[in-house]
Amino acid sequence: MLGWQVTNPGADVRRAVSRVEMATPRPGAGELLVAVDACGVCRTDLHVASGELPVHRRSVVPGHEVVGHVAEVGADVTGWRAGDRVGVAWLRETDGTCHFCTRGNENLCPASRYTGWDADGGYAEFTTVRADFAYALPSGYTDAELAPLLCAGIIGFRALRLSDLPPGGRLGIYGFGGSAHLTAQVAIAQGAEVHVLTRSPRAQQLALDLGAASARDAGEGPPVPLDSAIIFAPVGTLVPTALRALDRGGTLAIAGIYLTDIPSLRYEEELFQERTVRSVTANTRQDGRDLLDFAEHHRLEVAVTPYAWENADAALIDLAEGRVRGAAVLGTFDPAEGP
Repeated sequence: MLGWQVTNPGADVRRAVSRVEMATPRPGAGELLVAVDACGVCRTDLHVASGELPVHRRSVVPGHEVVGHVAEVGADVTGWRAGDRVGVAWLRETDGTCHFCTRGNENLCPASRYTGWDADGGYAEFTTVRADFAYALPSGYTDAELAPLLCAGIIGFRALRLSDLPPGGRLGIYGFGGSAHLTAQVAIAQGAEVHVLTRSPRAQQLALDLGAASARDAGEGPPVPLDSAIIFAPVGTLVPTALRALDRGGTLAIAGIYLTDIPSLRYEEELFQERTVRSVTANTRQDGRDLLDFAEHHRLEVAVTPYAWENADAALIDLAEGRVRGAAVLGTFDPAEGP
């Protein structure tokens, strides 16, 4: 099969990844072999390719927003059969026995492993997934629309939960890409007033089109004090900016696996009055199920920039340089649909 591998991680993303012929994987016991129909291009893939995340598997196939169908069912698998539509996400497996797993925080499991980092992911014709970590997918969406839900959607959903947004509260969103544009819609559907802070005029317009109450540059700040905020951009200098925008008792959630250094915080201006900062680490499978169930019952508008499989390197470069509207997705598209 053909697939993309991270063969030379570094700042030059085009040199970091290579399209190669490789062996088709086989499903082990408890696993599914998935024929990949579409795969989202997540900023975490960019961190893996650029070396900002340490190498966990040499020549790994990136990609963890996988939509496909079951090509083969491994031994001891129940509940899945060949031809079923299936989703594969970032969290690949946990030990299921540590105190984090048993208390419902499997995302913090020290033995956790991740698709497209510890094991080959979806930038290829086939991938594998443990059947108990695979997702059934909601109806009414195309493959390209579903792909971003499997990480961008799920991690944004968890970040929204951890932001402790009160009912009808004011939420600030910093950065407005693949994850943020989905999270904004969930928050608005739940009754929140959403204010988007991003430097991109195109992203500002998308935010307003999706129902945001305001869209401004982060330096300008929101027009009202915020009850909660989420930072999606991997920019540590936004942390004090977002904290200053919070009202008393507000919570800031940082929804990224990678963040540049955070400047020194001034206690009285940025943390006093019971303001809280929380990191967001991966997600649990229940987060994924809940987000996909929400998407089944609340139609989400998924902004997709499509790329052909052979242009995965271009998709990563465009993501790095801020040229992607919404979420980039690899798949088989009509040339008129995208790059």
